[in-house]
Amino acid sequence: MTTRYADVHKNPQGPGDARPTAVQIIKDEGLEGQWSDKIILVTGASSGIGVETAKALFATGATLYLTARDLEKAKQALGDLATSPRVHLLLLDLNSLASVRACAKEFLSKSEKLNVFIANAGVMATPEGRTEDGFETQFGTNHLSHFLLFNLLRPALLAGATPGFNSRAVFLSSIAHRGGEVNFDNYNLDGEYERWKAYAQSKTASLWTANQVDRLYSAQGLRAFSIQPGGIRTGLLKFMSEDEKKGLTADPTLGPQFKSPEQGAATTVWAATSKSLEGLGGRYLENVQIAKEHNLSEGLWATGYHVHAYSPEKEERLWNLSLKLVGLEN
Repeated sequence: MTTRYADVHKNPQGPGDARPTAVQIIKDEGLEGQWSDKIILVTGASSGIGVETAKALFATGATLYLTARDLEKAKQALGDLATSPRVHLLLLDLNSLASVRACAKEFLSKSEKLNVFIANAGVMATPEGRTEDGFETQFGTNHLSHFLLFNLLRPALLAGATPGFNSRAVFLSSIAHRGGEVNFDNYNLDGEYERWKAYAQSKTASLWTANQVDRLYSAQGLRAFSIQPGGIRTGLLKFMSEDEKKGLTADPTLGPQFKSPEQGAATTVWAATSKSLEGLGGRYLENVQIAKEHNLSEGLWATGYHVHAYSPEKEERLWNLSLKLVGLEN
């Protein structure tokens, strides 16, 4: 039942309230120690909800491949988890497509199959900049690098699919996707850079990518979801001023919606594991349920996706553009 957690999200009371944590999802799914045959990859497992996602999924008994730009930081953040023989740390700098290729090569040298791919890592509201490959920082980091990594690992995901359990790809989007679409004519936003517009573009790109993955590969046993984890005070906010942060949590509507990192990882883990989602895909998930379209009459911070979140034509256009930009074009 995909609405199991709907009621508990209707009256949020801030971080640590009754809304489920990622670990609770694993317990509710009855998956503790049940996934010893599964392999999961999570990007950005050195801080924030990436760490909590890894901790919860570790409880399933699965083998985890966790990526980080700083492996020492990841070891400290993961604690004892990092020393387990079921946990493999992979170096990945999403600022570099060469690093993405090296990470994929290292993974594939260790495993021929992958059951769950989670594109968790990201940056938000950065000053204007460029990746090593010349792409606008947020579009390059949040979208293009994950797009390339997914495509390089796609054969392993297809190899991991079975009739009883389709492989899953989970792409982290954001409520910020509602702030704008992909600017196909100027994806680097040259001459018109605005940090939140750039973030919105990157998160719409993540959402569209998940939809297109599901459209292209669902018949082969690979399903995809995009998720909005919710507001969480993590290192992702480092480019926001203290006044901006206080403004968010002080907002009478938005403030109570903020989650702890443990709660913020719940929708990701639900997307990756829930039996209620078997046979589904191409959905935008929020608050551990399938989201509905945002109704502005319910308020700016009400849940839901923007109408532009589902556009097969634009999803295909972005897919083809991305293949070209990362060098995978046939």
